[in-house]
Amino acid sequence: MDPLLSVRDLSVTFDVRPQGAWPWTPPAKLYAVSEVSFDLARGQCLGIVGESGSGKSTLARAIVGTIPTSGGTIMFEGADLANMDPRQRRVHRRDVQMIFQDPLAALNPRMTVGEIIAEPLITHEPNTPRKDVKKRVAALMERVGLLPNLINRYPHEFSGGQCQRIGIARALILGPRLIICDEPVSALDVSVQAQVINLLMELQRDMGLSMIFIAHDLSVVKHISDRVLVLYLGRVMETAEARKLTTMPEHPYSQALIASVPIPDPVLEKARPRLILEGELPSPLSPPSGCVFRTRCPKAQASCADSVPALTDIGGNHLVACPYHETEHVLAVNA
Repeated sequence: MDPLLSVRDLSVTFDVRPQGAWPWTPPAKLYAVSEVSFDLARGQCLGIVGESGSGKSTLARAIVGTIPTSGGTIMFEGADLANMDPRQRRVHRRDVQMIFQDPLAALNPRMTVGEIIAEPLITHEPNTPRKDVKKRVAALMERVGLLPNLINRYPHEFSGGQCQRIGIARALILGPRLIICDEPVSALDVSVQAQVINLLMELQRDMGLSMIFIAHDLSVVKHISDRVLVLYLGRVMETAEARKLTTMPEHPYSQALIASVPIPDPVLEKARPRLILEGELPSPLSPPSGCVFRTRCPKAQASCADSVPALTDIGGNHLVACPYHETEHVLAVNA
């Protein structure tokens, strides 16, 4: 079966004018996303992880269409979203919806909850009777765990978790095929995070949704995702089935990320080996030549500066962008 979403060699660059530069000074190029490729099957959840500044949110916004792409294709059910004009893109906009990181900032404070949830429906289906709109909004509010009698309240009257549920309801009102979650639980308390994650998993199962889930918390990504994609400075380092990548990562960067996740048992946590990365994330204005991770990689060789390593399938659709990769049980404890 063909994938619902197929991204190939997607790149996003921005023109940045140096501070204090003359008006005729040519702008510098900021490489936010560079030649990212992946497939998302129908009903599957793809987790995307990486440090802040690795290009996760930029990739999500490029797929949604809120920022332009610089190259590559975004094939959604046979249509290339990356090369459509705004009028053509509007037809597909209802099929790809987004849930944002800050639940309160993503809601219009001057609109009631009912108006916020109904806005996409009124925009795309303006002929829908007002009674039917209200009925669909109330049913969806109940589905995401909100009381329908709160339909006339404003966002400031709700907690962070409730505001995120409003955002989820707004994203689902049009019956989309793909939901992109841009760190939807990072601003919430831990107990509320679990409720929202479980709600998203139930909705995905019941509605047959495909999902892209962006997060820093690898334990959350492992719980909700079928596959995981690791980004570093806008490039894919590794992608594999979620359980395999989180227990037996191959790329040194993936190993460092997963080794940073604490084990609940303090004895095991103290005894296990830990890979610590030195240095800071390089600037996307001047990324390192060859492998962008080589300046912080403990396995870097002189040849790593010569060319960008290709994503290589090492078996079972496990792709790694490192010629010196080696399996490491980062959650294991030395005997």
